Amino acid sequence: MDTVTQHNTQNTDIAKNTILYGPPGTGKTYNTVMYAVAIIENKKLEEIKKENYTEVIDRYNKYKEDGLIEFTTFHQSYGYEEFIEGIKPVIHSDEEDETDIQYEVVPGLFKKFCDIAGKPILRKEKCDIGINESPTIWKISLGGSGENSTRTECMKNEHIRIGYDEYGREITNLFKGAAGRHILNYFINDMSIGDIVMSCYDCNTVDAIGVVTGEYEWHDEYPEYKRLRKVNWIVKGIKENIIKINNGSRLSNPTVYKLRMDLSDVMEIIEKYSKNTIEVEEKKKNHVFIIDEINRGNISKIFGELITLIEPTKRIGQTEGQKVRLPYSQKLFGVPNNVYLIGTMNTADRSIATIDTALRRRFNFKEMLPDEEVLDGIYVEYVSIKDIFIKMNKRITVLFDREHTLGHAYFLPLKDAPTIETLANIFENSIIPLLQEYFYEDYEKIRMVLGDNQKDSEDKQFITIEENDYNDLFGDIDYDFDEMSTYKINSFALTNIEAYRSI
Repeated sequence: MDTVTQHNTQNTDIAKNTILYGPPGTGKTYNTVMYAVAIIENKKLEEIKKENYTEVIDRYNKYKEDGLIEFTTFHQSYGYEEFIEGIKPVIHSDEEDETDIQYEVVPGLFKKFCDIAGKPILRKEKCDIGINESPTIWKISLGGSGENSTRTECMKNEHIRIGYDEYGREITNLFKGAAGRHILNYFINDMSIGDIVMSCYDCNTVDAIGVVTGEYEWHDEYPEYKRLRKVNWIVKGIKENIIKINNGSRLSNPTVYKLRMDLSDVMEIIEKYSKNTIEVEEKKKNHVFIIDEINRGNISKIFGELITLIEPTKRIGQTEGQKVRLPYSQKLFGVPNNVYLIGTMNTADRSIATIDTALRRRFNFKEMLPDEEVLDGIYVEYVSIKDIFIKMNKRITVLFDREHTLGHAYFLPLKDAPTIETLANIFENSIIPLLQEYFYEDYEKIRMVLGDNQKDSEDKQFITIEENDYNDLFGDIDYDFDEMSTYKINSFALTNIEAYRSI
């Protein structure tokens, strides 16, 4: 049984915008799974935390496949164009491997996600009319403008037809610059089932809107316009002026091309003319957009004007709901109320104090701290991993701060393999490199964290000290050397259980 339910009330206790922050290895990404599932199933977070994690992550992966969850990672090169929208080159190739480059306004990951989350479900006679998740909106001319026999036949028999019959059924013989080359490529290759077609009546108006239901076909029984695709006409016999929603532009001559208008614009026309035949059901399922490492991106640059729109009170459907006009497409855009944002932030990467103030005001911050209880009962040769973990983190807190402590996740492999080999691998490949990063190669402090300064034998010291003999290295020269020692990682201590017992 599907655990996702459509709901009008919010039962989940998770805020619309949440950032999970803490030191590395404290389970931030791990927790996003439970947060996302709780949001989508509209449940309290504690309910989900009590469940078996394997079952929860299975549901998480299913929701991700269904498009209810999207995941991205911010980085220094991530920008507004990838997140909201931008102008990008689109390459079209033909059978002769000739390419054309065209520039189009392309929605970014978050805008595309919001468009899908906010898209209402249209039903005709209780059946979903089949608009795909991210439909392209096409202009189609049926036998020219005004009333004509081709238009009448297409409306009656639920399809669309175009010409260029002289090229035959297949279009392998088209050369670059041939008449209708791009039109045929659009109609045959680019148009998809679930896309929307708007029938052009004249340069200002459309007379019908439909959804593509079939692949490309060739029909010799027609004297002309033999290329055909089946269409479910949602509304027809209308005369709707679309200049305003088409960026103030009239419809142009090409038989088939993509329209730069949003699905929401088309939906408004459909609702206007089909109140008695089309049931419009708002999508109530919650959607979750996860941003890993949110603090590594330039927040102001990436979010742009959306920094206002993500506020819970500014969402579409709220009393203060707002839309802004996007700079590239010049379309109005708002964030649906059923979209939740979850970010993760590594405090060792950058302090929370440096985060954009505008972002801080719009997100709830949940601190993820090292949890020693998770390591309770884990022993390696009678040495308590929990005790080692607590002692090292106390020392780090004093020598550095609490934002640079060690996360419990580093030690979790010991649950299934509590051996000295596993422990040595964790220290060699995770703990010591992390301490080197934290303390900028200040090995005296690293030794203090590991307790090496208190150990009575070098065999127990993870990092040993070698005094430099400057005369042996450089000879008897008159040079004022700083008193510096050389530090060396002791491989023997990594596999010596007494080294860990002495931490």
